Amino acid sequence: MSIYAIGDIQGCYDDLLRLLDTLSFNEHTDQLWFAGDLVNRGPKSLETLRFVKSLGDSAISVLGNHDMHLLASSCMPKLPAKRDSLAPILEAPDRDELIDWLRYRPLFHYNDGFCLLHAGIPPQWDFKTTKDMALIAEATLRSQDYFLFLKQMYGNKPDIWMPGLKGMPRLRFIINCFTRMRYCDSEGRLDFASTGPVGSQPTGLLPWFAIPGRKSLDMRIIFGHWSTLGYYEGHNCYAIDSGCLWGRELTAIKLGDPVQHFSIDCPGAKKPPQLSLSTLQQSV
Repeated sequence: MSIYAIGDIQGCYDDLLRLLDTLSFNEHTDQLWFAGDLVNRGPKSLETLRFVKSLGDSAISVLGNHDMHLLASSCMPKLPAKRDSLAPILEAPDRDELIDWLRYRPLFHYNDGFCLLHAGIPPQWDFKTTKDMALIAEATLRSQDYFLFLKQMYGNKPDIWMPGLKGMPRLRFIINCFTRMRYCDSEGRLDFASTGPVGSQPTGLLPWFAIPGRKSLDMRIIFGHWSTLGYYEGHNCYAIDSGCLWGRELTAIKLGDPVQHFSIDCPGAKKPPQLSLSTLQQSV
């Protein structure tokens, strides 16, 4: 069985189908790992969600920030902004089935060789802590009163991990790490203002994966979320959001030794710069 990890789709359904043709994907023998953000802003979020759901066990998708926004929007009708493209899902006859399926997706997935998440891991978390924190938030999303959490999910605080965090503050921090983080300081304090490529951030901030001594360094991590970073390999990580939504590329990697990299140009694509490990280390 071949396993392919694919970067953020965000409703770019036609591009996803072209990439799967390039991979010669066989749903009976292969498996797809999606790095989250299946929906929002792109033209065919409903079709994307239905398709990935239809793949059953042939597809694993972790939750991204736009997927979480869809879940929250299903509880708060006035939440979506004008640029959202979630209305077709929220008005679909199978809306409830799709929403229930989505809220049962994991925040963190792994096998013996690789880990998959949408955004990042704070430097204080090792594998066990990462797994435990994901399970805590997933259990909340799958509970009968999940909507109470979603209505309080938004916010940037707390912005640093403390073992004593409980209740809503802990849940919000967990979700922000798994679905929103890019940069943090050396102590792991999250920064949500900086979203640009490495080198554009204020002094004192580093990409989460470049924090010296982070406890997840032994984990081989695949993540998306950071389109301005583009495809990147380094620090035992694979960043695979290469900006399909923004007219650049849709990326997949085939898990193995070595990892194989595939990409297709999206409409009007301009290939983003691919940073080497040495370039990234110089930048930070």
